[in-house]
Amino acid sequence: MDKLQVVGGKRLEGEIVISGAKNAALPILCAGLLTSGDLELSNVPRLHDVKTILKLLAQTGLKVTQDDEKVTLNGSAITTLEAPYELVKTMRASILVLGPLLARFGEAKVSLPGGCAIGSRPVDQHIKGLQALGADITIEGGYIHARCKKLKGARIRTDMITVTGTENLLMAATLADGETILENAAREPEVTDLANLLVAMGARIEGIGTDRLVIQGVAELHGARHAVISDRIEAATFLCAVAATGGDILLRNTRTDYFDVALDKLREIGLVMTMGPESIRAQMGGRPKPVSFRTTEYPGFPTDMQAQFMAVDTIASGSSRITETIFENRFMHVQEMNRLGASIQTEGNTAHVKGVDRLVGAPVMATDLRASASLVIAAMAAQGTTIIDRIYHLDRGYDRMEVKLSAVGADIVRIK
Repeated sequence: MDKLQVVGGKRLEGEIVISGAKNAALPILCAGLLTSGDLELSNVPRLHDVKTILKLLAQTGLKVTQDDEKVTLNGSAITTLEAPYELVKTMRASILVLGPLLARFGEAKVSLPGGCAIGSRPVDQHIKGLQALGADITIEGGYIHARCKKLKGARIRTDMITVTGTENLLMAATLADGETILENAAREPEVTDLANLLVAMGARIEGIGTDRLVIQGVAELHGARHAVISDRIEAATFLCAVAATGGDILLRNTRTDYFDVALDKLREIGLVMTMGPESIRAQMGGRPKPVSFRTTEYPGFPTDMQAQFMAVDTIASGSSRITETIFENRFMHVQEMNRLGASIQTEGNTAHVKGVDRLVGAPVMATDLRASASLVIAAMAAQGTTIIDRIYHLDRGYDRMEVKLSAVGADIVRIK
């Protein structure tokens, strides 16, 4: 199992190119099931989760052609309407094949999903929404069986805001008969990116970017070309890294209009940023200032950045309070940061962080995707050497992080 060795205390200087967004790429790849035409995608990140979803799609009969960050999908010869446990167990986003398969072929059999152990993230909203569209759904032997000769448009209001639930129901509704209204829909930029692709494929969708999506079903969708948006979480993670270590970096292939809340908090920390059309220059000289925040659905503070900001807060010049409202198990990185000398105490869904003068390298273990990134940041700010174990979590969502950080001055190497 691979590990990362990080020697801390190095300033970051140089340029980093931000990859395509994982959370946009996964549903967009699943949209290839909706058409028999060619879906030509660019800016697809090179991640373990992308490999997994492409393997899952290929076993259905979807033709997959990949050339670096370009992927072409053709769904003219799909023969298998099942997503097996062996593939789904490692990644919750695999549930996103359910809606497209059911909508186009009238049937789907998908294993209940797995993934990071950061919370329950139930799929009941997916099931209730598809049932509202007319699907007959049973759960047997750990599999979701869904059948419906033809989905019918309906008014659906989810009990909670769910990103993958919105994406699944949106894809299914594009081929349903009549009008579907999705209320309480997720507004994340990744959902908007999927909706824009679907429109390019011939879908009729109104309200894109809002919490109320109106979809007029069409008989079929066609192929399209689309570039996946850049990863706002990767960009914000690298900004946290320079805030913790000091330095001067330029992020390319990024946008600033869809993570305003995180950028505002980085300014509070003391990071000086200069915005370009598709770039951010970030400079940090002194010790970080503490920032408190509460995670919430978009456009609020993203739960996927909670751990990375906590890493910066551990060495800030004061105390902060972090409240996690999305996932109930997303403080598993706290005990690992405390091994590095951090002073963090948790009380329910709130973490109290007292900034310390320095962190000291130690062996630590990654517990989930974003926790992995936070430990890299903490290790880069620490004195001495840190070994981070179980970094397969990191590879699920960051495109060669250690390569990008090494190129801007970090002392970080992968140990096979």
